Amino acid sequence: MIRKTVIDRIKALLTARGGALGTGTTREPEEYRIAAAALLVEAARLDDTFDARERATILDLLTRRFDLDRAAGESLLRAAEARADGATGLHRLTHTIKSAFDHDQRIELLEMLWEVAYADGELHDYEASLIRRVTGLLHVSDHDCGAARKRVLTRRQVQGT
Repeated sequence: MIRKTVIDRIKALLTARGGALGTGTTREPEEYRIAAAALLVEAARLDDTFDARERATILDLLTRRFDLDRAAGESLLRAAEARADGATGLHRLTHTIKSAFDHDQRIELLEMLWEVAYADGELHDYEASLIRRVTGLLHVSDHDCGAARKRVLTRRQVQGT
């Protein structure tokens, strides 16, 4: 038990995950970033439209949360769209995320999903269903997911969107 804790701490230090959802800029986005971004793309596509507002929301979320410049964010978004095109299910994406993100980072990802779901001004049933499934697959409680949704709705209200 102690051995695993020490190994986990060393891994956290080496990967510099910190408080944000990964940091730094690299030429090739890490697999976990692509998986997270692909989930955002999936959420945007579920209502059969992937409009400019949703795309801009995803790009903004990716650049802010992963500390990327705009070009790197666009590259990540393109890689995520390709991954989402070839995805056969959520399990592989969520497994990658679960192994790279701690609990708080997974909740932050759920907030990102809620941001995308509300980007077009309304929540579609399919989007809500996807987020519920992802919540379970990421081993996050319904309570934490609901709190993440409330934070997003509060921010949207304050911003007037």
